Amino acid sequence: MASTDGTVVVLGTGGTIAGTAADAADNVGYSAAQLGVQVLVAAVLPLARLPIECEQVAQVDSKDMSHALWLDLAQRVSHHLARPEVAGIVVTHGTDTLEETAYFLHRVLAPAKPVVLTAAMRPATSLLADGPQNLLDALTVAREPGAAGVLAVLAGRVFAGNEVRKVDSHRLDAFDAGAAGPIAIVEEGRVRRFRAWPQGQALGLVVLRHDVARWPRVVLLTSHAGADGTLVDALAEAGVHGIVVAGTGNGSVHVSLETALWRVAGRGIRVVRVSRCAYGGVVGNSETQLPAMPALGAAQARIELMLELLAAVP
Repeated sequence: MASTDGTVVVLGTGGTIAGTAADAADNVGYSAAQLGVQVLVAAVLPLARLPIECEQVAQVDSKDMSHALWLDLAQRVSHHLARPEVAGIVVTHGTDTLEETAYFLHRVLAPAKPVVLTAAMRPATSLLADGPQNLLDALTVAREPGAAGVLAVLAGRVFAGNEVRKVDSHRLDAFDAGAAGPIAIVEEGRVRRFRAWPQGQALGLVVLRHDVARWPRVVLLTSHAGADGTLVDALAEAGVHGIVVAGTGNGSVHVSLETALWRVAGRGIRVVRVSRCAYGGVVGNSETQLPAMPALGAAQARIELMLELLAAVP
């Protein structure tokens, strides 16, 4: 295993990687977030010889991830990154919202040390659990000399935290990064890198200074055949601050839905559009179209808009 000196801190948040099922052959009917992070690390024997610290930040099914947990996690990651003896951080997470947490941490922290999210598609009790290998690979990347930024390590591939997306509901190789592809792969304990580690301009924890109850409310809508403005008007009345619309094809929006979105935009609600396609983003934009976030998926765009609005709060 390629390594550098220093401690790796493993922060547990739950997820399928910590899940259990009554039947070892059942990879679907399990309960997520049942095992503590120390149990997960102890189950991977090659990790016993490495300097590792474990901390349980949360214990949730990642479908239930919240802004409050994001704030807690960002604070703990920031705390450990500031320790000179810490080489990197690994976060065990559920797959459902891993791409959201990764994007959030990337935008808020943009760390100079590696912060590696990993997960599993099968519970820890599975006959062929993928969690142990993913955890071992994540520790390998966290100790890789020169590694930096928020990363996701799954099924032997290393993705940038601002690019990774879940693209399959069941396969072990459920994650991808579209045309960008993986940054690196992990082969038998060694990292083979293809391009630079992710970089970004950190917003910093200061942007999160307000209580999460006061964070801007940003929601997702999808354009589709027969769409209308009913939900848009309801959201406006409910007091949302931003709407991300996932448009068809190249981000196109049904005329009835678009009319309603323009109407609430005139009332001060931020509206942006993305493509609902799994691959590719919005190409081109004109003044007659709703503003676009070209390179982002819907989940990432929701976070980006929320952080933009949060940064503007006095």
